[in-house]
Amino acid sequence: MASGKPNNVPKQRRHPKDGNQKNSAFKNPKRVPLGPNRAQTKKKKKNEEIKGTKTRKEPKAAAAAAANLPASQQLSFFLDCFQSAINIKFSSLELESFKDTCIVESPKGLEQDADSLFKHMKAAFGTSWREVLTEGQLEGIIDPGSPAVLVISTSALRSLELLRGLRPLTKECRAAKLFAKHMKIVEQVTLLKSRVNIASGTPSRIKKLIDMDVLGISRLAVIVLDMHTDAKGYSLFSLPQVSDEFWDLYKSHFQQRLIQGDLRICLYGPISCDTEVKNTELHEE
Repeated sequence: MASGKPNNVPKQRRHPKDGNQKNSAFKNPKRVPLGPNRAQTKKKKKNEEIKGTKTRKEPKAAAAAAANLPASQQLSFFLDCFQSAINIKFSSLELESFKDTCIVESPKGLEQDADSLFKHMKAAFGTSWREVLTEGQLEGIIDPGSPAVLVISTSALRSLELLRGLRPLTKECRAAKLFAKHMKIVEQVTLLKSRVNIASGTPSRIKKLIDMDVLGISRLAVIVLDMHTDAKGYSLFSLPQVSDEFWDLYKSHFQQRLIQGDLRICLYGPISCDTEVKNTELHEE
């Protein structure tokens, strides 16, 4: 009969190595320990590289209004951009053929926005501005389709915006719109059969009309180069395809007149100062 007392059964003591023996039964003696996870290591390295790139990122280049810079500095900027575009370095003798007088110096303190463009053109032509820029009659000494001012922009939209800023000068003589968007070349040919004082357009269409002998440049005195940058930071000198078309136009029809002193350039808008520094170093090599 049970006494009701618990049975004092001695507990079996586990050997300290028993647990290890259980685990060791599943271990492969030929197994080679793996190194760090390659995928994670590669991802970590890539993140470090990106992080390092961000810390090394240089600040955006400062830009200054062309009107606030001396003519010599504006000319240097223009020639640097030209040499960079055609991948040719001018000799000292070639650079000397370009004079500071080929740059239109705008009035100090006058904004270079679309609404102020007509003021800059009046200043550029001095006392003759009314006769050259506003009269609409086609006299015997003036060839049809030969503007005195040609505004060159990256797009039709920008060309129209600048033309609105020239309205005070185009009331008697209609300005010519020289771009492809919504404009047939036949319409432009018809317009250029009359007197034109001011024209505005894109490089491609302007060159095409000149090559067709429809747009004359014998009377051309000032070309306004729109330095406005778009949302992506592109300008007339940097926008792919358009910049190539512009330099082709300049080289073909404007450069010789510029050197001869028959043509002046008006850089209208902000120009990047860092481009000037980089290319100045290129001249000194």
